[in-house]
Formats: sequence, C-alpha cells, structure tokens
Amino acid sequence: MATFWASSVGKKIVMGATGLVLVAYLLLHMAGNLQVFLGRDVFNRYAELLHTSEELLWVARVVLLVCLALHVAAAYQLTIRARAARPAGYAMKETRAATLASRLMRIGGVTILVFIPLHILNFTTGGWHPDYAHGDVYGNVIYAFAEWPWLSVFYIVVMVFVGLHLYHGVWAMFRTLGVAKPSPSPLERRFAKVLAWIVAGGFIAVPAAIVLGLLR
Repeated sequence: MATFWASSVGKKIVMGATGLVLVAYLLLHMAGNLQVFLGRDVFNRYAELLHTSEELLWVARVVLLVCLALHVAAAYQLTIRARAARPAGYAMKETRAATLASRLMRIGGVTILVFIPLHILNFTTGGWHPDYAHGDVYGNVIYAFAEWPWLSVFYIVVMVFVGLHLYHGVWAMFRTLGVAKPSPSPLERRFAKVLAWIVAGGFIAVPAAIVLGLLR
C-alpha cells in the first residue's frame, strides 16, 4: 500500500477514486438543496430526515472527510513533484492546449477548501449565522442569502470554481482510469462538461433565486 501511494500513478488513482465519491456527494447535496423550491415544509422535512440517524450521518461525514483529505494530499504532492521535475520552468510557457479549467484547478481547489468551513459554520452549526434557528433550515438559507448579498456573490463564484474543478477533474479521472479512448471529441469529455454545468447550475440556482426575490 505504501508503494502504491508513493507512486505518481497511485496518487492519481486515489485522486480519481476519492473524486468519484465527492462527485456523488455533490450530486446528492445539490438534489437536496433544490428541494428549497418545493417550500419551507418540504425542505425542512428533508433536513430533518438527514438527522434521523446521527450514527449514519457521522459515518458519512467521516468518509467524506477522509476522501477529501486523501484527495487534497494527493493533489498537493503531485503538484510538488511536477514543480520539482522542472525547477527552472519553461523559457516560453505554451498554454494553448490547456483549458481554463485546468489553469484554474489549483486556485479553484484552494478557494473551495476555504469555502467548506465557512459553509459549515453558516448552514450546519450556525456559528457564523446571526439569526440561526435549529429546525428551520429553509429560514436560515433564505435569511443568509437575502440579507447578505455579498455571501450570494461569494457562493456563486465558488460554485463556478466547483464546476470548472469538476470538468477538469472528471475528465482527468476518465483518462487516469483508462476509460477515455483516443478521439478528437471524446464522449467522456462531453459528459464531464455536462456534469459540471448541472452541478454548478443546480447550486447557483438557490442563491440566485433568493437574491432575485423568487424565494422568500
């Protein structure tokens, strides 16, 4: 296992596997968030359902935390190795083949990492929410985005980074796991793009609707 982790291929496989778990979580979380459009009662019942079994909830949290830690550690170590392999850099850096998503991968990852604890403090623990009410998740969400427009802007920017991160990350995962086949327009790349649009758009829809007054 230590040899596997020590290799660059092993780290990429770990990134792909943990990324798959995190993508599944994002899809489920997005689907849950979109229930806010069904009204206060439905959304609050959904939030209550998540806490039906605290034991299972904590198991899920630990799994996600471990996957996130492994994902970040592998990404960081691969970045260090890549820089060490070319310490002098390039005389002329060619970026035409690189996508915007790939160029913003690192800054996007750091932004997402900063966002996660702020998001938990705001919507899970209430430690950063001045009008937090246990049991009224709908009210907490509406208040936060309606009263703090800057939070909505920050949230939307982070979700754009999430979409870009997903696009490049899912496509890279397909290549690492040997799923993507040589093609000028691979199906897997189009799938990654559609998935990124769906996830980013689904998360952005909530603060956007609240700021526009469509949700109150």
